[in-house]
Amino acid sequence: MRKKIVAGNWKMNKNLEEGIKLASEINELIKTHTFEGVKIIIGAPFIHLSDVNKIIDKNKISISAQNCAKETSGAYTGEISAEMIHSCGCEYVILGHSERRSYYGETSAILVEKIARALENNLNVIFCIGEILEERENAKHFEVIKKQLEDGLFHLDNNAIAKITIAYEPVWAIGTGKTASSEQAQEMHAFIRKTLSEKYGNEIANEISILYGGSCKPSNAKELFANKDVDGGLIGGASLKAEEFIALVKSF
Repeated sequence: MRKKIVAGNWKMNKNLEEGIKLASEINELIKTHTFEGVKIIIGAPFIHLSDVNKIIDKNKISISAQNCAKETSGAYTGEISAEMIHSCGCEYVILGHSERRSYYGETSAILVEKIARALENNLNVIFCIGEILEERENAKHFEVIKKQLEDGLFHLDNNAIAKITIAYEPVWAIGTGKTASSEQAQEMHAFIRKTLSEKYGNEIANEISILYGGSCKPSNAKELFANKDVDGGLIGGASLKAEEFIALVKSF
């Protein structure tokens, strides 16, 4: 049975005091509910990770960094290594987000190195893939997604791929208010699983969680999460308010 996951990506939001307050609110709300079979992840900025780790009930919540360096250590001013992230209590790291690919020029070659550093330091990876609007309108979305999978992940062996969670994020739906329809989401998630199956076999492909990320909110989450191959969400804006975030978890 693959994991159902709701992961919040705070992006570059919340100062330290605000982040601690939000994590505390989420933790308190979770105390009053039982979410059987759903993994809850908080993806906070680097400066929050250590403090959030001290606040959360680790039996109910995991924490994730939003990025890591491709280098192990050394004279790389401003970078944060996978080892540092793990030492803060993180179980996960988000890699390949469309904003990192677009704004910071992260290529598949760079992401291959980052994934290696993450796995070497016992971090599970939430690996993001997705097409831009032009690619979808030109019917290249399946081609783009397949290449991102092949170039970013298909060097991994069976043991390593089991530590990867995939987040499909149609770039045209991130922060735009647009959302892929339930049918569009299922169609792409099924395609991703089929592509994984062709490389790793059905058994492994059926164990990998595939999340939807793209303006997912309480009003549409239940319909999206009801799809056979949608195993949860990588949540942006709706993760910045505790009650909205927990409402998404309740959608399962």
